[in-house]
Amino acid sequence: MISFRYHLVSIAAVLLALAAGVALGAGPLSESAKIAGGKDSTVISADLTELQGFEAAYAKKTGGALVSEKLKGTSVVFFTLPGSHVDQIEGLESAFAGAGASVVGRVALEGQLVDSKGRQFAEGVAQQATKDVKGVSTDGESYARIGSALGRAFLATKTVKPDAAASTISSAFSEGGLIRLEEKPTSRAQLAVIVAGPEKADSDLGQGEIAAALADAFDLSGQGSLFVGPSASSDEDGYVEALRASDAAARVSSVDVIDAASGRLVATLVAARELGGNAGAFGTSRSADGAIPN
Repeated sequence: MISFRYHLVSIAAVLLALAAGVALGAGPLSESAKIAGGKDSTVISADLTELQGFEAAYAKKTGGALVSEKLKGTSVVFFTLPGSHVDQIEGLESAFAGAGASVVGRVALEGQLVDSKGRQFAEGVAQQATKDVKGVSTDGESYARIGSALGRAFLATKTVKPDAAASTISSAFSEGGLIRLEEKPTSRAQLAVIVAGPEKADSDLGQGEIAAALADAFDLSGQGSLFVGPSASSDEDGYVEALRASDAAARVSSVDVIDAASGRLVATLVAARELGGNAGAFGTSRSADGAIPN
């Protein structure tokens, strides 16, 4: 009987083939294309597109059975960072729903929030909105407290309806232009999934460090936190790279292959592991714990 892990390894093999194709297209093959007058580059691009289509179809055909009920009974809220791609976010939401999770909503973390120049304003909003509210940390650095306030609004250790305090915090951050309710959460969720895009995190603005601090605070507010992005996000100055270089990596799991359909399936398995109290980094060769969880 073909094992669960065999299917995952097969999907991972396709993913690695995609990565190899991209690398060769940017390296030796691109040079040969120049020598040949540029015609090969069109062939490479077409082949890569076909391979991506095959990978997506394979993941769709086999993925449901592989991840079914891995997240049954778990509520999830998505937080998107500036530059994240809608198709990848929607693909993740579909993958999590296919794994049995209840996706309760989507919250965009606006540029003003992940900008150190706006720290005092964001901290002021957090302080005013959480005055006399229990369950919000007043310790640690500014963004730990800001993240704790947002965590109180959207996360909990069990799925519950937003109370008055949660609504007040959500409204304050929304009106302050710090977040945008892309799909207003219907419940406070157990798991936070933070989604980055391929763009570099601006080190002068501290964007990577701020995003990592928020993810860490979300982890303390619910049952777990998962930080994900495409392969470029774990390159130097990427958002996932910043998370992995921070203290938060000991508590917050990460996946850097959500630009592939199979990578989004892997994210659901890493989420289940995170909920069990086991943080880890999975995806590309830059991931400390390998391509996929054991």
